[in-house]
Amino acid sequence: MYFFWNVPFHLLGNRSHPTCSLSQSPILHANPFLILSYLPPSVFSFSFSSFSLSYLSLDSPLSPVSAMSHAKSREDANGECRDSKSRVTIVGSGSWGSVAAKLVASNALKLPSFHDEVRMWVFEEVLPNGEKLTDVINKTNENANYLPGIKLGRNVVADPDLENAVKEANMLVFVTPHQFMDGICKKLKGKIKGEVEAISLVKGMEVKKEGPCMISNLISKELGINCSVLMGANIANEIAVEKFSEATVGYRESREIADTWVQLFSTPYFMVTPVRDVEGVELCGTLKNVVAIAAGFVDGLEMGNNTKAAIMRIGLREMKALSKLLFPSVKDSTFFESCGVADVITTCLGGRNRRVAEAFAQSGGKRFNLLLIKCDLWFTLTASS
Repeated sequence: MYFFWNVPFHLLGNRSHPTCSLSQSPILHANPFLILSYLPPSVFSFSFSSFSLSYLSLDSPLSPVSAMSHAKSREDANGECRDSKSRVTIVGSGSWGSVAAKLVASNALKLPSFHDEVRMWVFEEVLPNGEKLTDVINKTNENANYLPGIKLGRNVVADPDLENAVKEANMLVFVTPHQFMDGICKKLKGKIKGEVEAISLVKGMEVKKEGPCMISNLISKELGINCSVLMGANIANEIAVEKFSEATVGYRESREIADTWVQLFSTPYFMVTPVRDVEGVELCGTLKNVVAIAAGFVDGLEMGNNTKAAIMRIGLREMKALSKLLFPSVKDSTFFESCGVADVITTCLGGRNRRVAEAFAQSGGKRFNLLLIKCDLWFTLTASS
């Protein structure tokens, strides 16, 4: 994709197509020829021999995503015809879950193959003023506890009832702390009906006596549905204010499903790329936290940038080695996607795991247990026990 620097600008798309505006992203506006480096591969098809380019919008009637969405109506457990439009539910409402809801809700309003309403399951909390968190979200369109000041979208509906939140959905987005996923799946077991797809944004895994259990596998096993993953260099607060970021969707078999998830999450400031490597993408999102802890120790001990760079490089190499040991099918190229090297860099520079490790080193180990609980390092404790 980087060979097309001399492609004439008029070949970059069909200007008459209403979705072909290249001016929405500030990065691409500065240099239009970078468009080939930033747009997902699914958007364009190239012929090196004839040096030609063709454009296909994801919501075009000819696209695989549109064909999959409109080809047939879904049927429920009783064989009755259901609405062919997809319904999305976000399972989780922390800062990252709220950002995911914002991304999905903005696209659901634009795409004809999706219902406007996006449900978001909220673990109910009572705010200091006595109001319930779900009531506040539905009234103000903001998650006052976890993402204050950010409008989620008029079409986001908070629901404290997990089963009710998912009952009409055929696309489930899981984005909760990983230690809660086992309980969530057990509660939903047997309740998911019809043709349902899931995607996990959960960075972590279950460590059991029989071996590691990836969250995507847990979802698939307990709920009997296919589960993709989305990982990347994604600090929630930055995406919330629409600073440019990337992410990687890992999928198993169906590229059509992957393209649907790409379509649902992609915005001018959030670029999503599909990769056929669920385990590789998911392990990157899990193991990078361990590298970030080491980077935090380096910062806390004031060992310098050279040492920190070495930690990041060696850590990425160890991530790759362990991933391929656990799952030989993991691809080397996955570690060069946003879920790999980019996530390692951003987490080692600004992630909360880095911060807690820095605080631990600076304090000489005092009150470390409290810091661990606060910063959600449950995986590290479990893996070492």
